[in-house]
Amino acid sequence: MFRPPHVFMAVAAVAAVAAAPVLAQTAAEKARIDAAKAAGVVGEQADGFVGFRLESNDAPLREAVRSTNAARAQVYARSAEAAGTTAAVAGARMFELNLLPRIATGEWYRNAQGQWVQR
Repeated sequence: MFRPPHVFMAVAAVAAVAAAPVLAQTAAEKARIDAAKAAGVVGEQADGFVGFRLESNDAPLREAVRSTNAARAQVYARSAEAAGTTAAVAGARMFELNLLPRIATGEWYRNAQGQWVQR
């Protein structure tokens, strides 16, 4: 479905401002997710959420990912409502504009085709 460029810009602007608190998780959650990203266990996904690249039984890591994704879902829903689009579009735009550029060399991310790619 075609969306005018102004819709994408509005989603990006609202998402960027609204996501600041989400991306500032608790220090423990951030450290756990960052360590898992460095180890290749989790990575950012093209839908704007953190996903598991490898299976993990680490309960605190699973909870940190769940909590982070729940907070992101709320931000994407608010952003989408403000921009007149869907939460899926808001999440994808957040990934493209804010999350993808921050992925460090050696870390993994899942692209829009569902493939895990190492940067």
